[in-house]
Amino acid sequence: MSTPLRRTAVLAAALAAFSVSCSTSPKESAPPAASSAPAATPSAAGSAAPEASVPASPPAASGTPSPQHSEPVSLVRDAFAGLQATLGESCTPGNCAYFLGRVYDELHRMDAAMKADAKGPGHFPEPIALIKKLDAELAGDRSFENLKKHQTTLIGTRDKINTWMQGHPDDYR
Repeated sequence: MSTPLRRTAVLAAALAAFSVSCSTSPKESAPPAASSAPAATPSAAGSAAPEASVPASPPAASGTPSPQHSEPVSLVRDAFAGLQATLGESCTPGNCAYFLGRVYDELHRMDAAMKADAKGPGHFPEPIALIKKLDAELAGDRSFENLKKHQTTLIGTRDKINTWMQGHPDDYR
């Protein structure tokens, strides 16, 4: 009986040490230590709650100290990933408004990321021009009715930007 308790205590201590050693700043040290302390005290009943809180800490910690010079590249990469995520979807009766709105949002997130890139907006002339042309056609009306009316242009813009980005992998990897 004491062997399983000893293993649990050793494991809890190792996890606590690991979470403290993985933190990158003093601000981030407190949450992992606090979340590992409850994990060490409860036996089986409270183990699910600490596991749920542990994954929440690393994204916040990993997003905070990222170097500024890589920020625009990650913005373009993340925006492109969001845009690509719409490729497998389509305008079906149950989700057409959501889908078209999402494509619109992802295109504009991509536009903002390209304009914020360290290489400058001139590095992405075609995608930026395609979004500008789409915006002129939509005339500032983002309503579902207008997006549905211009669905072919909206989806075509997404597909052309996807093709352009596939030809420029250094811009998002």
